[in-house]
Amino acid sequence: MSDSLPTTPEAVRRRAEAVAAKRRRQARPVVRQWRRTGLLTTYILFVLLPIYWLLNMSFQSNSEILGALTLWPSDFTLEHYAKIFTDANWYMGYVNSIAYVLMNMLISILVALPAAYAFSRFRFIGDKHLFFWLLTNLMAPPAVFLLPYFQLYYTVGLFDTHVAVALAHCLFNIPLAVWILEGFMSSVPKEIDETAFIDGYSFPRFFVKIFIPMIRSGIGVTLFFLFMFSWVELLLASTLTSTGAQPIGSVMTQTKGASGIDWGALSAAGVLTILPGIVVVYFVRNHIAKGFALGRT
Repeated sequence: MSDSLPTTPEAVRRRAEAVAAKRRRQARPVVRQWRRTGLLTTYILFVLLPIYWLLNMSFQSNSEILGALTLWPSDFTLEHYAKIFTDANWYMGYVNSIAYVLMNMLISILVALPAAYAFSRFRFIGDKHLFFWLLTNLMAPPAVFLLPYFQLYYTVGLFDTHVAVALAHCLFNIPLAVWILEGFMSSVPKEIDETAFIDGYSFPRFFVKIFIPMIRSGIGVTLFFLFMFSWVELLLASTLTSTGAQPIGSVMTQTKGASGIDWGALSAAGVLTILPGIVVVYFVRNHIAKGFALGRT
């Protein structure tokens, strides 16, 4: 004979409360999931709205941009992009920017790799003070070094060259690269160095063949930050150049003409300025993910 559940009013009430509590517990994860999804969707829309609006304006005529508010182009046009790709004043701005950014990334990473290795592996008098002094360069705004750089480069004939901007950005990018790479290198055991030397590896061969592949995630993160600073920095880049190496950021500030500001061309230039950053993030995305999890960043 099977046991029957008690049927008293108190027992029925307790069973009903238990069932209701169980349902509430099961519903909570669903509510939390919907809440997270809603907040994440709102945040993404908030972040992407300016980018969408910039893209929308780049396909509109100037009269439509200055007219009624539209969520998508009513008169779709590519004239602004055609202007950028056919006008040397526009497309050379991108060429100049990419040229000095790549030069700066190459110089900074070549200098920072051995410097970071020295800070991570050796102890010498004043090492901590020197390391802190490198970081203090990051605390000063670029405007502080603007006048010395301008006078120095103008005197030695480097004014209005890609090398001038690349070297100026090294003042900020090399300390940043050393700081990031030193954190990754310190996480590599020193026994690996000793074992490689015992096996007959010379230092250059060990550094290139063994050590650098072990910190490739850190190098990816470092290159990402080097690119970001040099690509968006405008004050030094625009002051140290005039016509021969003028960056795209400086060109974008000179769109005002007799008929007013060319909003369409400015929007198209903004869209094209975002694309190199997207390309860089795409190629180093795996290294960035590992780097943020393992390194100093």
